[in-house]
Amino acid sequence: MRKILTLSLLVFFTSVQPGRADDAPTAEALERGKEIAFTRAKGNCLACHLIQGGELAGNYGPPLLLMKTRFPDRADLRAQIWDASVREPTTRMPPYGRHRILTEDEIDLLVDFIHSL
Repeated sequence: MRKILTLSLLVFFTSVQPGRADDAPTAEALERGKEIAFTRAKGNCLACHLIQGGELAGNYGPPLLLMKTRFPDRADLRAQIWDASVREPTTRMPPYGRHRILTEDEIDLLVDFIHSL
């Protein structure tokens, strides 16, 4: 009985993996996401948010800091970018996905970058 319990625990703990390394965005993806966030013609996040490394940042929206703490679930961050009015009906943040301001791929890259902050 003891061997079965030991074997069961061994199998359980070796099969549970906290985030896999291949789930992490590549350096190229992070750079492309940063470009979207900083470019006026695309995300233009700097117009309203303070972002580390950005120049002439706005102060209307919250600073984009500690994003993994604020949004532990990346899907929640993606939903916020896709259409912030779902959580906050009076927000002035553009609904980047709903209004097709950004493509789905661009939103994914933006989420990768912002979630890394």
